[in-house]
Amino acid sequence: MKLLGNIGTLYRVPAIGGQARVDPVQGAALVWEDARIVFAGPEDDLPATIDRTGALDAGGRCVIPGLIDCHTHLCFGGWRGREFAQRLAGESYQAIQAAGGGIASTVKATRQAGADELIDKAGRALREMASLGVTTVEAKSGYGLNFEDEIKQLEVYRALNRSQAVELIPTCLGAHLVPPDFAGRREEYIDLLCSRLIPTVAERALAQFFDVFIEDGAFSLEEARRILQTARDHGLGLKVHADQLSAGGGAGLAAELGAVSAEHLEYASDADREAMAASGTVAVSLPLASLYLRERYFPARDWINADVPVAVATDFNPGSAPSCHLPLALLLACLNQQMSPAEALKGATQYAARAIGLETSHGSLLPGYQADFALLDAPHIDHWLYHFRPNACLATVKRGEFIYGDIPA
Repeated sequence: MKLLGNIGTLYRVPAIGGQARVDPVQGAALVWEDARIVFAGPEDDLPATIDRTGALDAGGRCVIPGLIDCHTHLCFGGWRGREFAQRLAGESYQAIQAAGGGIASTVKATRQAGADELIDKAGRALREMASLGVTTVEAKSGYGLNFEDEIKQLEVYRALNRSQAVELIPTCLGAHLVPPDFAGRREEYIDLLCSRLIPTVAERALAQFFDVFIEDGAFSLEEARRILQTARDHGLGLKVHADQLSAGGGAGLAAELGAVSAEHLEYASDADREAMAASGTVAVSLPLASLYLRERYFPARDWINADVPVAVATDFNPGSAPSCHLPLALLLACLNQQMSPAEALKGATQYAARAIGLETSHGSLLPGYQADFALLDAPHIDHWLYHFRPNACLATVKRGEFIYGDIPA
């Protein structure tokens, strides 16, 4: 059993109580045994049965649940820095993609990369994420876009789950777009997804979710419905990239089919927002993509007021969000989406856990939850997000073990 005392503010972040409820406790202590929390509350209320010998000292700093990045494209070949300059010069994301750049260029680089190269590259990103307080990451495929290379990406995630400490939740995004080698053969590619890729992914338990990008230039509502229903029939959870660049009805389809999350949503309609509130589907906000694409930001205030749980993630990918800095995404959510620090924290912990189906075990610091947490060099989260620094995280603990930094006894 381990004890961390002298916590300036401990954020327990319960599942209940709405977006802003994070249950801060001042003068707190946290106790865990093996991989589970056994006590989280005022230090003065520590049970007498808990041995204080060798207690760790938080030094009056704050402790938060381990951050959860619930939308990333972690495994990819190459980078796309030249496209950054093109967008700054006025070219649109859609125009770059139509000219053979964008996702298609990353598909080419990912297909050419070997599994070991991809493992090494993604592993470096995961070490950086862990240093920022991130303990769990949803990781999508979607840069293979054929049977062999989609499987290769998912096998990279399986290997990383075995070789490093950050927990990966794999999602198959085989329906990212129709790849160039299937130009003019959309139905054939959709048949490949439904008849071969989805059954294999499900049979081999390579992913927990299947995701579809619904957008002009990607997949239509009708195509997405067929793909998602096939994934659901094979026991996979559902996610949807929806309404990022235009209002396409993807959020409404996510609600209709019981998807765990719909992601982006910058242009989603009021009716689709109401449908998601009724279905309990989590809205995943991706402010780094809005920053890089210079597109509108997700209107979080409207969604929170509609009682839709709002998660915040990085969308880490080589094109529209080439940063895995989740605290930066939280700062952008506060500055550009009218979220409070408390609402942003819940969006990257408990509600992010809900967006990957782990809300009963991850994203909170309450007895019985997994002992995933971060010690921040700040007295409280308002200061943490206001005083932005390259990294304010001093230590990260996953399943009760330090994966970054240390805390002195």
